[in-house]
Amino acid sequence: MDSLSTLGTPKTSTTTPINSSPPISSPSSPSQTSFPPSFSTPHVVVSPCAACKILRRRCVEKCVLAPYFPPNEPLKFTTAHRVFGASNIIKFLQELPEAQRADAVSSMVYEANARIRDPIYGSAGVICQLQQQVSELQEQLARAQAEVVNMQCQQTNLMAFIFMEMTQCSHSQNQQCFGSSDASPSTNTTSTDDHNMESSANLVNGGLFFEDNISVGTVWPLAI
Repeated sequence: MDSLSTLGTPKTSTTTPINSSPPISSPSSPSQTSFPPSFSTPHVVVSPCAACKILRRRCVEKCVLAPYFPPNEPLKFTTAHRVFGASNIIKFLQELPEAQRADAVSSMVYEANARIRDPIYGSAGVICQLQQQVSELQEQLARAQAEVVNMQCQQTNLMAFIFMEMTQCSHSQNQQCFGSSDASPSTNTTSTDDHNMESSANLVNGGLFFEDNISVGTVWPLAI
């Protein structure tokens, strides 16, 4: 019996620590609060970039192509990969500092598009076309400037001609005004001169007729 009592006593002793466990479970709330920092880990898990997706390889955390070929722009990498190749693109980007890689990728994509359109010249063909357009526009500008200068010369000549005509008209009008004021005395003098000439002619004719009459009168009595 004593042994049973002794066996019973440890069972009660074992139950007491079990009852004392709830206060230990109370710090479980801080463990729940510690979960939010762990949510930052899924942020690292991102879908693979367009380059790794097309190449069918695992996109690592420090992928060189991921910042420049996002997963929503697969055509960008497809075009560059078609002309340059993935290994050359990676090698070229690794040789450049990070500040220049974005410009290098955009240049490669542009060159790849130009090379697909024009396999012979690529972007140089576009540059040649633009230079031809610039030269043609410069020629058109030179012709337009020459036409403007010609029109300006014509305008200045026309204005000078109009000014000369206006001055000549005003001068002739002034002469007509002065001539009309001096015209009446001159006509009077010419009329008087003509009258004097006519009277002198009449006098001469009358004198000759009188002299003939005198001579005839003197002859007739002598003949009788």
